[in-house]
Amino acid sequence: MSTGQCCGGEADRDDRGNQIASHHCQNATLQGYLTVSIEPLPPAVIGDTVTLRCNFQTDSNLREIVWFRVIEGGSTKQKIFTYDAIYNTSYSHIEDNRKQEDLVYQSTVRLPEVQMEDDGLYECHVGIYDTGSRDKVILASGSLILTVIVPPKSISVVAANSPAPFSRYEAQNFTLVCIVTGAKPAPMVYFKRDGELIDVVPTRQSSSSVGDQSKAPGEEKSQGRSQAGLLSSQVLTSRDPDDTKLHKSLSLLEEEGKLARLGQDSPNGPEEGPEQRSESYPKPTTEVIPETVVSREFPRWVQSSDPLYYFQLRQQAAVDGTMEVRAMLTWSLNPQLDNEALFSCEVNHPALSMPMQAEVTLAAPRGPKLSMSPTKAKVGDTVRITVQGFQLGPSASEVFPEPMFTWNKVGGHLLDGREEHDGRELVLERIPAELNGSMFRCTAQNPLGSTDTHTRLIVFDNPRLKKQFIAIGAAVSRCSLTLTSMLLLLIFTSELT
Repeated sequence: MSTGQCCGGEADRDDRGNQIASHHCQNATLQGYLTVSIEPLPPAVIGDTVTLRCNFQTDSNLREIVWFRVIEGGSTKQKIFTYDAIYNTSYSHIEDNRKQEDLVYQSTVRLPEVQMEDDGLYECHVGIYDTGSRDKVILASGSLILTVIVPPKSISVVAANSPAPFSRYEAQNFTLVCIVTGAKPAPMVYFKRDGELIDVVPTRQSSSSVGDQSKAPGEEKSQGRSQAGLLSSQVLTSRDPDDTKLHKSLSLLEEEGKLARLGQDSPNGPEEGPEQRSESYPKPTTEVIPETVVSREFPRWVQSSDPLYYFQLRQQAAVDGTMEVRAMLTWSLNPQLDNEALFSCEVNHPALSMPMQAEVTLAAPRGPKLSMSPTKAKVGDTVRITVQGFQLGPSASEVFPEPMFTWNKVGGHLLDGREEHDGRELVLERIPAELNGSMFRCTAQNPLGSTDTHTRLIVFDNPRLKKQFIAIGAAVSRCSLTLTSMLLLLIFTSELT
């Protein structure tokens, strides 16, 4: 069958703003009319059911309807559905037995439980017979883009460069890192302290970062203050594209580039990453206190109760097409004010009905609880002294950041000759009786504080070892008597000869 060539084609928009494709063929003997419009789709959440709709109007008889998925960057078209009017049959090329229904003036293809591989361009091709001849076919098509979005899989908050020591002599920069994985597109990430959104100073982002700083939804701040801790993602207007479910919309977040305080220039980035620092890192104001002034209590170098929080965000594409986002919050740590402060990282994403959150409470180690195994050590035993936990405040559930542990023997070296040992556990192998009464000290510290605890080792006699010593002594005695007898026999023999 030959295909007639249309005399003209035009692209227009209907009353709802949908793009339509119109094709008219008209001459002395032939005329035909075909208009195809395909309804655009809002982003679909992975696992949702999506309905593709292709509407067309014509004054002629329908020849065929073909749906294509465009793959490999547009170089290949995969046929997913076909309707052939000659045989009055339809055939689906979609796997998993996906259902579809056909109407005269609308073709509907339903994609159940869409996955990331369903993301992309789709085309609807419609063919009609020309009104003047069954051998002439008029063709028209429309296309749409299906965007499949994925909610974040995980969110966690860690401390950069942890574990780290405590310093009584100068203020330290401290960085919280919020790690969000498995999202598509990249989510909005922002920090809160004790439930209040933190005003941050945005810093220079690395080349892998994408997105703008914007305001967190539902948060109102005074004029001139920047909520720069947010990363705005693409405009996503609906969570569910299927018309049988409720449509939800999200307003476009306004871009923000202002600083946390008026009249202040944006500083350079605090860190190029958790492992390394750049020369442009914002230097905190520190004061070195003379040693004669330093006390055992927290130092008095506190500059302000309202520190500057520097914010940096990076995102990197994963092999599965999702994004990993790392948001870093850096400030000059104040142990007096920051101890037992609650920090939370929150994530907004169009695939989430409510924000995802991870929170940590900063806590200095205090009151370490030590356990010794065995509880009654005997000479020759292997003794393990372990930190089991800490006495925590009312708001803390664990010591955060992770503390450092250092062991030493009061007044001497450890059993292996070292001055100190690092780690949560101290192992003393085959302890001698000389260690009885020895005192061992464990120091636990993190950037918020340091604490010491002591334990005394009591070594008991080992009856099993005593029996072994007695048996060995008896054997030595028997051996010496035998040697003496042999020696006397040799002397007597020599005298006889």
